Amino acid sequence: VVVLAWLLFTILKDGLATINPNFFTAFPSRKAEQAGIKAAFFGTLWVMGIVAATSFPIGVGAAIYLEEFATDNWFTRLVEINIGNLAGVPSIIYGLLGLAVFVRILEPITGGRSVLSGGLTLALLILPVIIVATREALRAVPNSIRLAGFALGANQWQVVWSHVLPSAMPGVLTGVILALSRAIGETAPLLAIGAVAFIRSTPDSLQSPFTAMPIQIYNWVGRPQEEFHQIAASGIIVLMVMLLLMNTVAIYFRNRFQQSR
Repeated sequence: VVVLAWLLFTILKDGLATINPNFFTAFPSRKAEQAGIKAAFFGTLWVMGIVAATSFPIGVGAAIYLEEFATDNWFTRLVEINIGNLAGVPSIIYGLLGLAVFVRILEPITGGRSVLSGGLTLALLILPVIIVATREALRAVPNSIRLAGFALGANQWQVVWSHVLPSAMPGVLTGVILALSRAIGETAPLLAIGAVAFIRSTPDSLQSPFTAMPIQIYNWVGRPQEEFHQIAASGIIVLMVMLLLMNTVAIYFRNRFQQSR
């Protein structure tokens, strides 16, 4: 705890001193006093938007199918085992998978080393976490709610959509919060698919080249000049604020669902 507190104090002391309006409006530069985080900031927004838009419906949908509709046979048990194992696979493996599938095989669709490839790779990374968390939330819903829906004449999909899923939504959103929190700080998968470390433009389409804040921070930390280490601390502070804001929005919606139950 003491070491973490000292590290946080050091980051805040060095980072707050270099945060200014130019830091948010300037692109990366070889001169520390002119370097900014604009390209990485918007690249992160694009990537996380793609991650949330793809991983949430696919992950929740897969969990609902496995938990509520799939029959108990060898195939579904095999899928469940693989999902549990995939949740512990190192992130660099997903980066290599994204390089092979999204960058090379699907290059006509994704544009190769693009923001779409980065978003889809990180979506694959967090899908097992979302599926496992959603299934646990669905299991926590009392079976009496399902039986009451069936007693009123509703079919299985109506019971799941109108009764089970709203009751499980706080737990589902908790899993999504944890998954997105992991995705926003990942560096290895983005480096594997070829996200650039120095770019002086922001993404304007899904097939645009991009960088992200973890990569930009990693690049600055690797520079020998002390000035770059200070702006790296500023980038860490901005990344933490983005993470807190993203989690705040998700927690707000989770609390809304809890109050409406």
